[in-house]
Amino acid sequence: MVGFNFSRKMNKQLVISALENACYKQGNPRGVILHSDRGSQYTSMDYLNTAEKHGMKLSYSKKGCPFDNAPM
Repeated sequence: MVGFNFSRKMNKQLVISALENACYKQGNPRGVILHSDRGSQYTSMDYLNTAEKHGMKLSYSKKGCPFDNAPM
């Protein structure tokens, strides 16, 4: 885990803040593969734009299959 944030709500602002935190702590790496499930917070345009701004490639688990997230 390289970035994190805490909130009472699981919304797009929480995951965007965690992503920004990770980028800051890791010195804004480029070309990183960013893997998540298909939750609405991870597919929001704001999240997609943030990942693109940092040069990240998005990877999503298959619909209804959370098992590939565990090794990540």
